[in-house]
Amino acid sequence: MELISQHTKKIMEGCKRRARDEGLSFQDESLEYIVTNRDLIELSPKVMIPTLYDYWVHDVKVLSEKGQYELYPSNPYETVINTRPAISFYNDNNPDWLNVMIFYHVIAHIDFFQNNHFFKHTWDDDFAGQALSDKRLIASYRSKYGRWVDYIIEFSRGVDNLVGYYDCLSNLNFSKKLNPSDMVNYYFDVFLQKISKVPITEYMKEIESLNSYVKKDPKNGEVNFFSDLKKKIPEFDALYEKHVKSKKLHKQDLMLFIMENSMFLNMEKNKWMKEVISVVRSTSLYFQPQIRTKILNEGWASYWHETLFMQDDRIKGHEVDFARVNANVTSMPRVGLNPYALGMRLFYYIEDKAEKGKFTYDFLKLKNAEKRKKYDKKTGKGRDYIFEIRENFSDTMFISSFLDQEFVNKNRLFVSGKRMHKKRNVWQYYVKSRDGYEYQKMVQNSLYHPPSVSVDLDKTDKDTLYINHLFEDKPLVAEYIPNTLIGIEYLWGGKVSLETSELTPKKHVQRQGYMFGPPVTEEIEPKNKWRRVLYTMEDKKIKKEILKA
Repeated sequence: MELISQHTKKIMEGCKRRARDEGLSFQDESLEYIVTNRDLIELSPKVMIPTLYDYWVHDVKVLSEKGQYELYPSNPYETVINTRPAISFYNDNNPDWLNVMIFYHVIAHIDFFQNNHFFKHTWDDDFAGQALSDKRLIASYRSKYGRWVDYIIEFSRGVDNLVGYYDCLSNLNFSKKLNPSDMVNYYFDVFLQKISKVPITEYMKEIESLNSYVKKDPKNGEVNFFSDLKKKIPEFDALYEKHVKSKKLHKQDLMLFIMENSMFLNMEKNKWMKEVISVVRSTSLYFQPQIRTKILNEGWASYWHETLFMQDDRIKGHEVDFARVNANVTSMPRVGLNPYALGMRLFYYIEDKAEKGKFTYDFLKLKNAEKRKKYDKKTGKGRDYIFEIRENFSDTMFISSFLDQEFVNKNRLFVSGKRMHKKRNVWQYYVKSRDGYEYQKMVQNSLYHPPSVSVDLDKTDKDTLYINHLFEDKPLVAEYIPNTLIGIEYLWGGKVSLETSELTPKKHVQRQGYMFGPPVTEEIEPKNKWRRVLYTMEDKKIKKEILKA
C-alpha cells in the first residue's frame, strides 16, 4: 500500500476544484492510497480502517474472502473512509480517465460524510488515530489477560447495535438555549401525560399557566409556578427525584447501562473490561450513520460522478468506456436492489420535481392528470433542494418521503415474487406487485433497523437485569438469543431476563385421508398471532416461559 503518484494527485486536486464550483463542500486535506486486491481483502473485514483493533473474526473473514476471490475474481474501483483527513483506496491498475470518474465519486462521499447531520458526532474526531490508540490498549490487555480479552470483545459485539445513537445526536443537535429545564420536561412529558393522564384541554391550560407565570416574572416565573404546584401536589418532588435517578441510568443504551451499573464490571480487578467494552461501543457509534445512509450516500456519489464526469473535457475518447463502467455501477436490476442505482435515480427525480415546483401545495392539490404532467414553474431550486436532502436525511426518511407511485411507474419497477415451477422443478420469479407503496415497503424492509430494547428499571436490581424488547412486528432471531444472553449474563454478573414477542406455533389438526389411505396431518397457520415470552439466562442455562396477555 502506497500513496498515489504526484501525477494522479494532480488529477484529484483538479477534480476537487470542479466539484467545489458545483457546490460540494469538503475539507482540503485528503489521503489517497494505491492498493492491490489482496490489500482490499485484508482491509475489508476491518471496515477499511487499517488501525482498527485486532479480532479473530477479522482473520476468519479474510480467509473466507480469499476463497471467494479465487472462485470469483473481482476488481473493486475504490473505497473511502470517514476519517480526518479522509482516506481513500484505489486499485493499482486504473487508467487516468477512470480515476477522474472515481475521484468524483469519492469526493461526493467525502462531501456527504462532512455535511450530513447523521455524521455530526464524527466531524471533530480523527477516528483512524483513535482506533490506533484503542488497538494498542487492547493489545496490552491481550498480553496480560489472554483469551479473556477476546471473550469480552465477542460478548460486547453481540449487543453493539444496541447503543444510544440517537441520544448521541440529540445532545449535539439540540441547542441548550432552547432546551427547557428538566423539571418542565418531566412535568409536561411524564407527569401530566403518563402519570396523571390528563385530557388535552387540561394539558393546554397548564401550558398557558406556566407561560403566564414566566410573562409576569421572566427571571423567577418557572420557580414560582412549581412552588405553587407543589402546594397542590405534595408528592411531586419525590416523583421527580425518582425520575432524575432513572434518567441517569441510560436505560435505552444497553451497553452503557451495563458498563455503569454492573457490579461485576465495577470490581477493581475487572475494570479493564469496561475499557474494552467502551472501545467496541465507540466503534459501533462511529459506524452507525454509515449503515443508516447506504442508499442516500451511494446515490449522492453516483449522481455526482455522472454529472461531473459528463461535463469534464477529459471524457473525450472514452465515452464508450465510461458508459460501460457506469452501467455496471448504476444499472437498476429487475430483481433485488442496487443502492447506487436507486439512490441516484431518486436524486434525479427529486431534482426534476423541485425544479418544476412539484413539491408545492399548488401542485399537490391538482387532480387533473394532464395538468400535473405539464406543470412546470421553472423554480431554479432543484439543485438546492437535493443539497438540503443530503444534509438532513437518512435512508428511512429518504425512501418514505420520495419513493412514490410516480417514481415506480417512471422507472418501471416492481416487487418480485418467487415460486417453484412444478413441471420444470426450478424457482420462477414473477411480478408480484407494481404498487408504489408495496415497492417502498420492500425497500424499507431491507434497511438497517436494530431492535428497540430498553432496561426495565422497575424489574432490574443488582442480581437481575430485565430487558424489554419493544415489538415492532419483527421478532428477534431466536437462534441468536441464547448466545447473546450468555454474553450479557457474564458482563452483568447475574441473571438476565429478556421479554420479547414470538409468533404462536402452528396448530395441527387431522383430516380424513383417501378411502384406503391413513389420516393426513394438515397444518393450519394462524394469521400473525403474537405472544409475549420471557427468556431467562442463569448460570449459562436458558429457559423460556409464556407470559399472560
